[in-house]
Amino acid sequence: MFKKFSSEEVSAQNQVKASVQRKIRQSIADEYPGLEPVLDDLLPKKSPLIVVKCQNHLNLVVVNNVPLFFNIRDGPYMPTLRLLHQYPNIMKKLQVDRGAIKFVLAGANIMCPGLTSPGGVLDDEVEAETPVAIMAEGKQHALAIGFTKISAKDIRKINKGIGVDNMHYLNDGLWKMEHLD
Repeated sequence: MFKKFSSEEVSAQNQVKASVQRKIRQSIADEYPGLEPVLDDLLPKKSPLIVVKCQNHLNLVVVNNVPLFFNIRDGPYMPTLRLLHQYPNIMKKLQVDRGAIKFVLAGANIMCPGLTSPGGVLDDEVEAETPVAIMAEGKQHALAIGFTKISAKDIRKINKGIGVDNMHYLNDGLWKMEHLD
């Protein structure tokens, strides 16, 4: 998704009205209840919230020139990895085995066998079409953010094909863009 992402892909930047800002805040609060105590620090009510529209129906939520969340079309908002590293417990986690790490860091989707092998860990409560943090065996921080195609129970049962779409991973274009100018 963000493999070759750069500021040239930005098509429009709009400061949103207060009503839209409230709607975005509410949608993020509903999706990530763990962020509730710090939401006022992340998305201050008085500071301007900018929605940056990019190619491929991608929206970035930017505060003080720092991208914090992104979504595709009207899908759920997902935090950037930098935000996830600051608040690691806000998303459900799936863990891939050591063999999958280099492929995930190259932008590959997460295959079911990488999650069901001995080094992988599945959270059975994860449903289909849910944003998840992709952890790596033996590592502390998330290496990617994904969007499940099928539920964790089906990943365990079917055990073949793509289980999670890789949306944003370490060292991709969004990761390298610390500030939006």
